[in-house]
Amino acid sequence: MTNVLSNPSFDDATRREHLYRGDVVVYGASPSTLALVEFTRELVEEAFGDLDPELAQYSMDVHEFAALLADLKPRFIHHPRCKELLPAILSERGCDLDRTYFDVPRLRTSTSDDYLTTGIAFAFHPHRDTWYSAPMCQTNWWMPVYPVSSDNVMAFHPKYMTQGIANGSYRYDYAEWNKSSRQDAAKHIGKDTRDQPTPEEPVELDPQVRVVPEVGGMMVFSGNQLHSSVPNTSGRTRFSIDFRIVDIDDVAAGRGSVNVDARCTGTSLRDFHRASDLAPMPEELAAAYDGAAVPV
Repeated sequence: MTNVLSNPSFDDATRREHLYRGDVVVYGASPSTLALVEFTRELVEEAFGDLDPELAQYSMDVHEFAALLADLKPRFIHHPRCKELLPAILSERGCDLDRTYFDVPRLRTSTSDDYLTTGIAFAFHPHRDTWYSAPMCQTNWWMPVYPVSSDNVMAFHPKYMTQGIANGSYRYDYAEWNKSSRQDAAKHIGKDTRDQPTPEEPVELDPQVRVVPEVGGMMVFSGNQLHSSVPNTSGRTRFSIDFRIVDIDDVAAGRGSVNVDARCTGTSLRDFHRASDLAPMPEELAAAYDGAAVPV
C-alpha cells in the first residue's frame, strides 16, 4: 500500500524508511523552495524572451523549441546558484548536510498535446530510476515551477513497488549511456531511438496515484517507485525541477528499497556530492555498486 503523507513532522531517517517502503511525502512551499522557483523562472523567462514559456510551444517551430531547451537546461543544471539553493532546501527539510549527497538538479519540461515528447523533452514511460543504475537508497525530490494540474504531472503505479516487471534494464550500462547517449538528447525530435529501459510486458497503469503540489511544493518518493509521465493535455507546457539524494550511511550499509527487477550495470553514485561542502561521493563506496544489479 502507498500512503501519501502531507507535511509529516518525522525526522529524515523515519522519512527514508517510509519512502523505501513506497510511501510518497508531500511538502508545502517554503522560503528555500520559493527561492529556487524564483531563480528558475528568471532563467526560463530570460530564455523565452517575450513569449510566455508555458504557451511558447504554440508560437515556435519544434526544432527551435528543442534548441532553446538544449541551451537552457545545461545552464540551469550547472549554475552555481543551484548548488547554494539545494542544500538550503535539504537543511530546511531536516537532512544532515554532512551525510546527505545530492545530484545536480534537472529542469524538466512536458509539452502539451504531443508537441515534443522525445529527446530534450522526453515523456517518460513507466519506469524506475533504479533501472537506470540509481542505488536502491535514492530518493527523488520533485517540484513545479509554474502551477500544475492532474493532467500534466506524473503518475505513480504503487502495486509495482513490490512486484517485478520484465524490463530492458539488463541492457543498460550507466558508463556507456553517459559516453554515447546522454549528450544526444536534443537531436531526438519526433522519435527517440536511444535504447532506454522500458517494460517488456504489459503494465497496469491503473490504479494510479497523481499528486499535484502547489508552486514551490515538493513531493518526495523512492527512486525505486514505478512512475510515468502523464500525457499532457493541459494546453500548457509544464516546467518542473527534480533532484536526487542519498544518505551516505544507507549507501555504505546497502539499505534502501527492495530490488524486485533491476538488472542494470554500473552506478550513478559518482554524480553525487556532499551537501555541506560539495565533496564527491567516496570512490570506494561508488565502486562497490559498479557490478550488475541483481533482484532479491
